[in-house]
Amino acid sequence: MVCESWKAKLDTYLDGEVPEKEMRTFDAHVRTCPSCSADALARVQMKRAIQVAGKRFTPSAEFRKRMQRSIAPKRQRSFRVGWVLAAAAVILVVGSLTSAYLGIRSARDLAYRDHLFSEIADLHVATLASSSPVDVISTDRHTVKPWFQGKIPFAFNLPDLQNSEFSLLGGRMTYLDQTPGAHLIYDVRKHHISVFVFQERSLKLPASLENNFLSPKKPFNMETWSQGGLRYFVIGDASATDINNLAKLFKTTSS
Repeated sequence: MVCESWKAKLDTYLDGEVPEKEMRTFDAHVRTCPSCSADALARVQMKRAIQVAGKRFTPSAEFRKRMQRSIAPKRQRSFRVGWVLAAAAVILVVGSLTSAYLGIRSARDLAYRDHLFSEIADLHVATLASSSPVDVISTDRHTVKPWFQGKIPFAFNLPDLQNSEFSLLGGRMTYLDQTPGAHLIYDVRKHHISVFVFQERSLKLPASLENNFLSPKKPFNMETWSQGGLRYFVIGDASATDINNLAKLFKTTSS
């Protein structure tokens, strides 16, 4: 009964629709309450399953037929005029289909980008809500890095955190669209930051991916980049400056 007031707001919390101060209080409660933690994890997993089950919209073949019928010439006054009209019709059809294709591809890229960032945010929240957020617990990068050998199909470097405000808490394996990767957790001024590392070629990413992203529905700052054949995501409720500084440490280490 003590947690009923918390659970009543759990969906709002997971959607990131509570004030920032209340979000931090909720984060602390979820990490210390097994009941709310399990409930949050179950809801996040259900949300991800629903997203994966969804089907993207694809226009039917009837679209092209309607377009051709709408611009086809009604009559041919002469062979030459008919040929000109037919050529113009073809140009219009090709132009329209090209525009439609580019529009659909752009919409699909945008939808997938939003899906991708939503998945990353869900992985971050689910990990913090878990009773065992890391599989290897260590502040030593020389202990955490070797733990991933043989578990993921790539190697990566961890930055030296000396003279920085960041501390390494540990790591675990994770999956993004069935692609295995590394999930590292860092701490800065009581804020947890997740760093995800995946093999770039294993992810079906859109042609262009924004480097900086702030979801309007989740109070998380996120930065992503590609380097050395790997795709990095840094996400957390820490400030954009902290996210950027941790990303810089990884970029320097990976170069």
